[in-house]
Amino acid sequence: MSNLHTLSVQEIITGLANKDFSSLELTDHLLSRIDSFDKEINSFITVTADLARKQAKLADDLRAKGDSRPLLGVPMAHKDIFCTQGVLTTCGSKMLYNFVSPYNATIVENIQKAGMVSLGKLNMDEFAMGSDNEKSYYGAVHNPWDLGRVPGGSSGGSAAAVAAGFVPVATGSDTGGSIRQPASFCGITGIKPTYGRVSRYGMIAYASSLDQAGTFGKSALDCAYLLQPMSGYDPKDATSIKTDTPDYITAIHDAQNKLSQEKPLAGLRIGVAKAYFGAGLDSEVEKSIRTALAKYEELGAEIVKVDITDPAVTLATYYLLAPAEASSNLSRYDGVRFGYRCENPKDLHDLYTRSRSEGFGAEVQRRIIMGTYALSAGYFDAYYTKAQKVRRLIVDDFKKAFEKCDIIASPTAPTVAYKLGESLDPASIYLLDVYTIGVNLAGLPALSHPVGQANGLPVGLQLIGKHWAESELLKTAHIYQANTEFHQEMADLVK
Repeated sequence: MSNLHTLSVQEIITGLANKDFSSLELTDHLLSRIDSFDKEINSFITVTADLARKQAKLADDLRAKGDSRPLLGVPMAHKDIFCTQGVLTTCGSKMLYNFVSPYNATIVENIQKAGMVSLGKLNMDEFAMGSDNEKSYYGAVHNPWDLGRVPGGSSGGSAAAVAAGFVPVATGSDTGGSIRQPASFCGITGIKPTYGRVSRYGMIAYASSLDQAGTFGKSALDCAYLLQPMSGYDPKDATSIKTDTPDYITAIHDAQNKLSQEKPLAGLRIGVAKAYFGAGLDSEVEKSIRTALAKYEELGAEIVKVDITDPAVTLATYYLLAPAEASSNLSRYDGVRFGYRCENPKDLHDLYTRSRSEGFGAEVQRRIIMGTYALSAGYFDAYYTKAQKVRRLIVDDFKKAFEKCDIIASPTAPTVAYKLGESLDPASIYLLDVYTIGVNLAGLPALSHPVGQANGLPVGLQLIGKHWAESELLKTAHIYQANTEFHQEMADLVK
């Protein structure tokens, strides 16, 4: 079948169950596409072809013996921030160019237990610090919709791989928008769960109080299928929360039953904040967002006005706290224990200095310096402590907003994907996160789904939920996608 790469997860599950194709046939088809097209896109750092075929063959054998795990034999790929036993795990950095992980991250382990087939490790901004995936030691990732444009970051390889039809679903991580913004730029769906919903054990840290793993797929249903085995309490992660994991697939099927109703979203209150539609938002992007909100109203949702923290304040808070945590987390890369080590160091000081200056890229060094400054004795209270206090106010503002609504909607990004190599200064690039970072500071779940195009490039709408409301976000997006076709639009490369 020549169109295997266009199938949704549900269609793959059905096809495997009906023996329309085998997992090995599907895996070979996708590996062939990667071999043919990824030279232009550069979405993979490591393709694990032999391992994938071995896993696919095992899945076919188990299925023949009656194994009924729904995801058995379904292909996927991991962002290269998740430790994968026996596989190169680089975090997109020269610093870890030779690091083969001796263990699996919890989500990698859980996905393997579900029987999924991993095709490899996906490109990313170095140590997840970036919004365009141009800051990878392994080269920039190209957007399948326009190879001259960025896919977004830091999970750009994951978003591009799904958009290009290399894998139906992929993992990503989101510290300030690193799942949602690439999903928007690449015309797919991506969800960042509530902080603590998914284990961070084995996920290489950028900013520990903000990092959270999530999923990419063409649709909300695709994302739900991969999020299901990833979610749950993990005693290995001190920030993992012991709470029941919803059945996301059942929740979506329940929503499916409402589709026969004239107003399937009746009773849902969607909050819209004026602050999300200020200066910097591209007029064509805004037009797509307004049209999507009108569609939600047509489906029965009520649009209500809410107030949230000024995004400029949120941005400043994030870019104090995240670099501060990065400064602490990345101090472990000293050239001694693992990873890159400079040649012929004169002494210990020279070893530390040159290993770090040679091993880290410019953006990572910039954020380490910013964070170290914010944590320094003379400025700790003025910057870091004050930012933590403002973070508390941001959380409170979201709580107040949710007293008036069930979900908050906003643009995912202020623009569509911009051109590779465009000489944006760091501050301009940081501004691309202006609508997404508040979610991470508050630990909330959020989802981005495609709602149209601006100047021929995808536009994403962000849905923000209350803590633990992943099911509500997935159901809402699913009903929208059942009544629209934006998530089915494909880049020319996929057709």
